[in-house]
Amino acid sequence: MGFFTKNVPAKSGVANGSAITIIAEGNKFSGDMSIIGRMHIDGTFEGNISSLDNISIGKSGHVHGVVKANHITVCGLLEGEVVCDELEIDRGGKVVATVISKVMAIHPEGNFIGERRMKEVGVLEHTPPVESGVDAIDSLPDKVTIKADKESA
Repeated sequence: MGFFTKNVPAKSGVANGSAITIIAEGNKFSGDMSIIGRMHIDGTFEGNISSLDNISIGKSGHVHGVVKANHITVCGLLEGEVVCDELEIDRGGKVVATVISKVMAIHPEGNFIGERRMKEVGVLEHTPPVESGVDAIDSLPDKVTIKADKESA
């Protein structure tokens, strides 16, 4: 008896987003990943992950780095920076990070340590940094000339 069938297409489900990348318990991966489908981590990951879909971190999972995804569920440990639409910290999950998200839910037995900012649609990526304090004053021109409009005078 086998677990594999003979007629499975090579691109099983990628078009509809059902492909799953798994880092199993006991395995360690470091680097940068860009994935199309879902991802589940029960091992250790250090680096940057970017997904157009969902990322879940299992009870034995540990992620350290920058994580960007649509929906992130944490049952293990996530440290670093998080950018997502929804972050869900489940029972036993711990997030130690700077989080930018539209929605954030924390189970009563979950833990969050860090800073959270609301993700705004379309504004976040295009807003230039606002200068303040001495840097703002230093960036002003040395001389400003104001001319009155002849029609309004």
